Parts: sequence; structure tokens; C-alpha cells
Amino acid sequence: MLMPYRRLPNTDAARLRAMQIASRQYESLGINVPFQPKTIHEINALIPQYERAIEDFKYQSNTQSIKNKKYQNIVKTARMYISHFIQVLNLSCIRNEIKPEKKLLYKLLPTNYSVPDLSTEALILEWGKNIIDGENERIMNGGAPIYNPAIAKVRVNYEIFKDAYQLKKIGQKNTDRALESIKKIRENADSLILELWNQIESNFKDLGTAAMQEESKKFGVVYYLRRKERQALQGGYVDTDDDIIIP
Repeated sequence: MLMPYRRLPNTDAARLRAMQIASRQYESLGINVPFQPKTIHEINALIPQYERAIEDFKYQSNTQSIKNKKYQNIVKTARMYISHFIQVLNLSCIRNEIKPEKKLLYKLLPTNYSVPDLSTEALILEWGKNIIDGENERIMNGGAPIYNPAIAKVRVNYEIFKDAYQLKKIGQKNTDRALESIKKIRENADSLILELWNQIESNFKDLGTAAMQEESKKFGVVYYLRRKERQALQGGYVDTDDDIIIP
């Protein structure tokens, strides 16, 4: 004999659907529903909060995604200018146009002619500041400016990157906050759905398991077949670990 089992919703859409079915049944049947008015009142209050939280998270996520492509171009440009400036500085030292020890102003080792690691945003921020400060100090002490790229051009792209980086952090915080809001609502929803479904099944328990499940499904309770039971139903092996819903 097949024995479907009850499984609580595990997605936002499924949670909302479970609560909305119960809400519609309450609107249709009033006090004749198999659950307590207090429970459905709490559910009706939660549904719009849940929907708003989901929409807010989608908006924040979509906004981040749209802005990300432009942001990556800004990062790429800032990294390129910083790298090119350091390469030109190194070549100037090799040609003895700038004394190698002057590289210490940029926090670069005089004997190291490689470009430092610029693979992360934090490193771009660090080395951008280092070379801007170093070049300014060298010029103030009588050194000839480096051109192609000039430090002014490097600074412009560095500042654009720094501003974009701060905006990205704010956007990420907004997205994280929206996600945390959903997580809290999920906990509340899971608690209410568990309470709701327990009340529904308890109301129909005297009908026997099969009839109880049939009646409970009308009010949103969901039942699944386990894998072995599904194999037995289909008369063969099924290569999947997923359970199937019983309509």
C-alpha cells in the first residue's frame, strides 16, 4: 500500500502557495475551515510582508546584476592604468631616468621590476593609493612627472573605481539585508504552516489516513511519494532521488 508523506514547503513560492490556499478557503468557508481563526489571521498578515520582502530582494539582486557589468569595466580600467603606470616607472628606472631607490616612495622594492598583484579590489585600492601618493611626493621633491599615463589620468580612473566600489558595497549590504529579511519571514512562515497543517490533519484524523489526506489536500497540505514507493507505482527503476507530489 502506498503511503504518501507530508512535507513542508521548502521554497518561497511553495510557502506562499500553501498560505494562500488556506487563506482562500477561509474567505470561502469562513468558520467552517479545519483550522483556527487565529492561525489564518496571522497567515493573512504575513502574506503581504512575505511578498514585499521577495520583491525587495529581487529588485536589489537585479539592480546589482545590471550594475555589475559596468562595474567590472571600471575595475578593469583602473587596474590597467595602475599596471601601466608601474610598468612605465620600472622602465624609467631601468633607463636611469629615475633612480631605483625612488620606487620606495611608491612602496615598491628598488630591485623588483614586476607589477604587484592587482587581482582583487582591495589590492587595486591599495596600490592605486601607493602610486598616486608616491608620484605626488616625488614631483614635490623636484622629480619630473611620468607621462603616458600621467598620474592625473591614473587618479581620475582610480577615483571612479573607488566611488563605484563604495556604491557596490552599499548595494551588496542592501541585498544582504533583503535576504536576511526573507530568512526571518521564512522561519515565521514555516512555523505557521506547520501549525496550520497540524490543525487541518487533526480535524480529519478520524476519517482514516487516506481520507484524511484527501480532505487535507483541499486546504493546501502537500503529500509526496517516497522514491521506493514511486518505483513500485511505476513498476521499475527510476534514476532520480526526487520525490513526487501527490495531487
